Amino acid sequence: MAKQPSGSPFKVVADNRKARFHYEIVDTVEAGISLTGTEVKSLRANKATIGESYAGLSGNEIFLFNANIPEYLQANRFNHEPRRPRRLLLHKRQIDKFIGATQREGFTLIPLKLYFNEKGRAKVELALGRGKQLHDKRESEKKRDWERERGRLMRAKG
Repeated sequence: MAKQPSGSPFKVVADNRKARFHYEIVDTVEAGISLTGTEVKSLRANKATIGESYAGLSGNEIFLFNANIPEYLQANRFNHEPRRPRRLLLHKRQIDKFIGATQREGFTLIPLKLYFNEKGRAKVELALGRGKQLHDKRESEKKRDWERERGRLMRAKG
């Protein structure tokens, strides 16, 4: 399995880069994802998007909704539906914690990354977050711009 340039032991397939801008992240957890064979092959070809996806409750389980894993072209008639809900594999205690946070405290479950771990299993980094207001977004953008400018100034001074 190819390693990422940053030295991390897993291969990132899809990344939700806007999530940290739109949401204040409180807690993250790694969750397994229940996939079919053609979905795994499509993920290994780095074809997935989780930009518009979210996790939600269905019965007593948590599902990943609106994640796009395109059809595997060589699969023929055994292909999967690209935007089907996919079950997330979590412990009962974690599910209860997330259910309580989303129903009582107004949090949202957001997928941050979809990746293969060092054992080759597909995982989702799931975050518990609260939506940011417009002024919070402006503040985080100012902070990010200042950090970038400060880095430029430090490099210019030596």
